[in-house]
Amino acid sequence: MGMVVMTYKVNPDSEVEEVDTDGIAAQIINMATEIYDVQKVEVKPLAFGLKFVQVHVTMNDGEGLADAFEGQMSEIHGVGEIEVLSMGLI
Repeated sequence: MGMVVMTYKVNPDSEVEEVDTDGIAAQIINMATEIYDVQKVEVKPLAFGLKFVQVHVTMNDGEGLADAFEGQMSEIHGVGEIEVLSMGLI
């Protein structure tokens, strides 16, 4: 079985005031397990003082693993839309 490397853009929830993107980034880093190798998490500027979290993660190329990881990220308070920026096999 191969490995997949994915890059996500985690946008703040527009309905939550003062989203703590640094807190979101810290929680995503703590999601690293044997299945999900969270390699890098960066807080980047979006627009008008808003920020987003960019996540680089490696996982096995198994059915449903990417969806499960996205589901875990979406449960974090302040997380809005999650977008896949890139995906590739390694």
